[in-house]
Amino acid sequence: MQTNDKQEKIIDMFNEIAPTYDRANRILSMGIDISWRKKACSITYNNYNKQEIKLIADIACGTGDMMNYWQKEATKKEIKIEKILGIDPSFGMVEVAKKKFPDFNFVISNATDIPLENESVDILSISYGIRNVVERQKAFFEFARVIKKGGYVVILEFTKDDKKGIISSLKRFYLNKVLPFIGGLISKNYKAYRYLPDSIEGFLTSSMLQKELNIAGFETEYAKSFSMNICTLIIAKKC
Repeated sequence: MQTNDKQEKIIDMFNEIAPTYDRANRILSMGIDISWRKKACSITYNNYNKQEIKLIADIACGTGDMMNYWQKEATKKEIKIEKILGIDPSFGMVEVAKKKFPDFNFVISNATDIPLENESVDILSISYGIRNVVERQKAFFEFARVIKKGGYVVILEFTKDDKKGIISSLKRFYLNKVLPFIGGLISKNYKAYRYLPDSIEGFLTSSMLQKELNIAGFETEYAKSFSMNICTLIIAKKC
C-alpha cells in the first residue's frame, strides 16, 4: 500500500470512531491519561519558563483534550497564552472537538504539512498521534520548521516495550485481548481497536523515537514511561 493511501486509511478509521472516541478512551485508560497529560503540560511550562506564550500547536489534536489541559495548567501557573491551535487530519474528530471546546481554534491538516509560518510556535504537542503518522521523520522535520529556537516538542505515546517479565506480559495481554474487545463493543468497530495494539507492536521504543527527534534538530530534556511502561512522555527542545 502506498504511503498516501495508508495515511488516508488511518484518517478514515478515526472519522468512523470519532463519535465514541472520548467514551472509549476514558474507559480503556481508566482516566489515567488525564494525569499523564497534566504532567506533560506542567513539566513543559516549567522548562520553558515563560509567563507569556504566543502559540501552542497541538498536532493530531483529536477531540481537543490536550488543548484543554494546556489551558488549565497555564491558568494554574498564571501563564498567559495568546493562542492554542488544534491541528488534525480527521474531520470527524475535529467536529467533536469544536462542540466540546467552541472557544478553541482548529485546522484540518496533516502533521507533515502544518499551515504555520517558520519558527512561529512556542510549544508543539502530539498526544497518541505520532504513531499514526506514516511519514514520521518528515513530520519531525516539519515540527522543527514551525517551532521557535528554544521551543519545545512534547510527545505522549504508546511506545513499544522491549522488556520481558510479568508486568510486560500483563500489559501485552491487556493491549491485545482486553482493549480491542472493550473498544470494539463501545465503538462497534473492532477493527479500529485491533489496530491500536498492532500499531504499538510495529512502532518504536522510546530511545528510537528520541533518535529520530535528534536527527530533526531536537534535544531530549525529559523522557519517562508511566503505568507499566504503557505510556511514554518525551519533552525535547529545539536546538
